[in-house]
Amino acid sequence: MTIDSSRAALIDFLLDQYDDLKRRLARRLGAEAAADALQDTFVRLNANIEIGPIRSPRAYLLRIAVRLAAERRKNEISNMQSDMDLLSEIVDDAPDPERIVEARSEVEALKVAMKEMPQRRRDILIAVAIDEIPASVIAARFGVTRRTVQTELKVALIHCAKLLDRELAMRMPSKRGRTAPHPNNGSEEGLLGGG
Repeated sequence: MTIDSSRAALIDFLLDQYDDLKRRLARRLGAEAAADALQDTFVRLNANIEIGPIRSPRAYLLRIAVRLAAERRKNEISNMQSDMDLLSEIVDDAPDPERIVEARSEVEALKVAMKEMPQRRRDILIAVAIDEIPASVIAARFGVTRRTVQTELKVALIHCAKLLDRELAMRMPSKRGRTAPHPNNGSEEGLLGGG
C-alpha cells in the first residue's frame, strides 16, 4: 500500500465507520468532544502528513482522535489560563463595600457641613465647586467683591475640611500666575484667582 492509498483507505474507513467511531469516542470524551476529535482527525488525514502502513484502521483512527482531543483540551486550558491572566490584570475600579460606606459617610458629613453654613457661603461654594462659575460672575450675582467671594469660599472649604477630618491643601493659581499659599498661613490671596 502506498502512502496515498493508506490515506485514502483511512479516510474511507472514517467516513464509513463514523457513527461507530463517534460512539466509542463519546464514551471516553463525551459526544461533543468525540465529534470534534473526529473532525480534527479528518482534517489531519487530509493534511500532508506521512502515513505508514496501518494494521488496524479503527485503532489508528481512535488513537489519533484521542490524541487530538487531548491536544484540543490542553489548548483550551492554556487559552483559559491566558484569559484568566488577562482578567487578573484588569484593575477593578469599582469601590469595595468599605469604600462605599466611607463615601456615604463623607457625603452625610458634607451635607451637615453645608447646612451649617450661611446661605450665601453655601451658594458661593456650590457655584464655584459644582457649577464652575468664575469668581467675577459670582461677585456680580451676589453684589459683592471678588475678594469677598474668595473669603467666603476659603471659609467654606476650611469648614468642610474640618468636618470631613481632612487637611485643606488646595492651592489655586492666581490671576498673576502665582500659587496661592496654604490656607493655614493666614493669607487669602489666590484662592480663586487673585485680587
